[in-house]
Amino acid sequence: MTTIADFTVTTNRGQPLDLKDKLGTVLLVVNTASKCGFTPQYDGLEKLFQQYKDRGFEVLGFPCNQFGGQEPGNADEIAEFCKVNFGVTFPLMEKVNVNGSDASPLYNWMKRVAPGLLGLNSIKWNFTKFLIGRDGRVVKRYAPTDTPERIARDIEALL
Repeated sequence: MTTIADFTVTTNRGQPLDLKDKLGTVLLVVNTASKCGFTPQYDGLEKLFQQYKDRGFEVLGFPCNQFGGQEPGNADEIAEFCKVNFGVTFPLMEKVNVNGSDASPLYNWMKRVAPGLLGLNSIKWNFTKFLIGRDGRVVKRYAPTDTPERIARDIEALL
């Protein structure tokens, strides 16, 4: 069975991150954008990270420019925006595509095992979230309108 342990992603600093190293950690994987109506969710994501990181929880942000060109910056610009405006300290990855022929393999897997509304295997917009259990399997998918605060109870149940 496939888990996050089968994937390697790249950090916003260009370093490979073997997600095998994240087994045992509860993860919230989010495709993000700096110029989106949902961008203020960075604040809630950071609060979740701070609240639960000592209990084995982490947020992984994946900037994506596929929705309305709302993430046009480079890695340094994105990181600076997130830190200055929302105090983000959780890990940011390199910019990825989440749909299409060049979509991130991690996102292709998550979409397949946790399809969206009506069983669609696509991401509809920025700030779609996937909760991953300590065993590396997708537990639940959340819509962009699901705020980080609404996800806290599900995170606590996994910790």
